[in-house]
Amino acid sequence: MKIKRREFLSTAVVGTAGSLLTGEMVLAAPPKPAPADLDPTAVVPLGKHLKACRISCGTGMAGGGRQTNQTRLGKEKFEALLRYAYDQGIRQFDMADMYGTHPYVGRVLKGKPRDQVQLVSKIWTHRGGLPERERPLADVLVKRFLKELQTDYIDVLQIHCMMRGDWPQQQRRQMDAMAKLKEKGLIRAHGVSIHTLPALEAAAKEPWVDVVHVGVNPFGHRTAGPTDQVVPLLKKIRAAGKGIIGMKFDPRQRKKTLRFVMDLGCVDALTVGFEKPEHIDEFRANVRQRLVGQAG
Repeated sequence: MKIKRREFLSTAVVGTAGSLLTGEMVLAAPPKPAPADLDPTAVVPLGKHLKACRISCGTGMAGGGRQTNQTRLGKEKFEALLRYAYDQGIRQFDMADMYGTHPYVGRVLKGKPRDQVQLVSKIWTHRGGLPERERPLADVLVKRFLKELQTDYIDVLQIHCMMRGDWPQQQRRQMDAMAKLKEKGLIRAHGVSIHTLPALEAAAKEPWVDVVHVGVNPFGHRTAGPTDQVVPLLKKIRAAGKGIIGMKFDPRQRKKTLRFVMDLGCVDALTVGFEKPEHIDEFRANVRQRLVGQAG
């Protein structure tokens, strides 16, 4: 890894058990979970070699043509929403070239400690979706991304919306370009966002993949495939040391989805496209509630 001056912050918190003295009897209090165990925005492992905030602020609701529901709020409201997410402890921000949200995030995070923030973005390689027809390689695109984000590296860069089972063959030139960017320290990790079962199966086999972005919920709504087929693949991917970021949390059933995903034990971080401050408050509270439940 080329970047030496920017390491993710991590803290090892050791719980202490108190004791009650009664005559000669010593009663040890039950061990309490470390604070990070109950922190919905704690920094957690993202695969074997990375760390990231447990909650990721998505910016791509109904995205396309460099517009999303978030950008449609207007600059003032969208950037206020991003600042609120940061103030509530969220340190991972999920973007894509197709969303057009790099400049907003860059302005809001300017001056913030870079090593405490994780920036995730994606390269669009399909026809349509962007105003221009050209689809340059990552080395060209990342130069622009870095300027828009006002930073000198991106934590995770992914190939956006892979649907074919042969995507590793189709995207090999992009993959090679991203590998070189990683060697130079311009990105810390590379991977894919997945939208079909064949593409997920390919991601499970592909050594190049560091991080996978994938829809997962118990209803099979906008996921890569049937839940009983998706979950074993996610566990295989996680066992191989690759990071998994879950997405596609249906707002109408978000609490039930959250419980299901967090209990799988293989999804590292959760991306949600918040559109209002209260959405952030609600999701944080639900994540904490589930963490308390898991702690018993």
